[in-house]
Amino acid sequence: MSPAAHQPSKEDVLDAFAVERDWGREALERYLRAYPQFAAELIDLSRELAREIPDSDTPLSTADQAMIDTAWQHHAEPAAADPLARLSTQELRNVAKRLDVPRQVITAFRERRVILSTVPRSFLACFAKTVDSSIELLVEALSSQPSSGLARSYKADGKPGGEEAVSFERVLTDAGVPDEKRVQLMSDAN
Repeated sequence: MSPAAHQPSKEDVLDAFAVERDWGREALERYLRAYPQFAAELIDLSRELAREIPDSDTPLSTADQAMIDTAWQHHAEPAAADPLARLSTQELRNVAKRLDVPRQVITAFRERRVILSTVPRSFLACFAKTVDSSIELLVEALSSQPSSGLARSYKADGKPGGEEAVSFERVLTDAGVPDEKRVQLMSDAN
């Protein structure tokens, strides 16, 4: 075998340097001695790594910590604000059972496919109570865009089109709710 067969590629050398425990002067000099043909790239990588990785012993500034705290707060708010997002599949089944509606009705609410102005206030009150929420918070959550985790998963050749929002009565009809039960749910005196 020729000596060239044992020479690692530039990418291999740079990757190896990048995963070194310490990119200090000693490591850089060792790599420069072993791979002088990649000197410019190694020095550039060393400078880039030193610039991007803050000293772990240096505490964050108050401004940096506040920025991180704000980002975490914004990240956590949507899940806390949507009373349906935190429910497991079994809990969603229980909600449907307590409201005496098929699960697909709850799914339609969760996917924001129900026009809220068509839902009787009494049903919304029962729904909010069932999910341990206020009516205002439930309506606010159901008026917002669903989070990406709420969208259904499809196996199809093309991307599914967004479903149009429909009236509450239409959701009940499509779910196969009998006429008598549908009239009861649509009345505002639930």
